[in-house]
Amino acid sequence: MATVVVRHKVGDFDTWMKGHQERVELFAPAMSSFKTFRDTNDPNAIVIVAEVTDMEKMQAMMSDPAHADAKERHTVIEPIEVSMPVAVPEFSRA
Repeated sequence: MATVVVRHKVGDFDTWMKGHQERVELFAPAMSSFKTFRDTNDPNAIVIVAEVTDMEKMQAMMSDPAHADAKERHTVIEPIEVSMPVAVPEFSRA
């Protein structure tokens, strides 16, 4: 399982939030959970921190034209950017 960060903008935050349950159901085959954040400087900028169980499936779902209608209903604005974890030495206070 990998933790990823997904960022994108939406046309209308309230409309996007109404689609939350649909997103849960849509991404359930590829994610075990996700947390949603809203940018404090741009109310239409979204950050999702997701626990991904199948990275290939998630990426395929995000680019699948069959999901274009859900993106439109949820007012998702491309690009959707995904950041992967980077292995770094553990943080320690000396």
